[in-house]
Amino acid sequence: MKIFRTHVLMVALSLAALPLLSTPGTAADRENGKVLTLKWCSACHLVSKDQPVVNDAPLASFYELAKEDAISEATLKTFLADPHPQMPGMSLSNMEIADIARYIKTLEP
Repeated sequence: MKIFRTHVLMVALSLAALPLLSTPGTAADRENGKVLTLKWCSACHLVSKDQPVVNDAPLASFYELAKEDAISEATLKTFLADPHPQMPGMSLSNMEIADIARYIKTLEP
């Protein structure tokens, strides 16, 4: 009986952990984040060393943002869900927000 309970507990724990595993459809996509930042953010920010045009506005580059310890993927997601008024009227999905946040944090040295 004890072996049966242990087996049931192991199966239950395994099933409970399944949603925590990343799947290709749900993991944040760094490359898509780069594409999105080039589209939405590069007019004002340096988002990539290979972007075609760099604005000379004195705004933080994404490389500077990535270095900030206080800025995590979670804080970036929160900010991008309700961006400041000067940002373009972008309507990003939760997945796009996660992609952008992942991209920015991968710029850390």
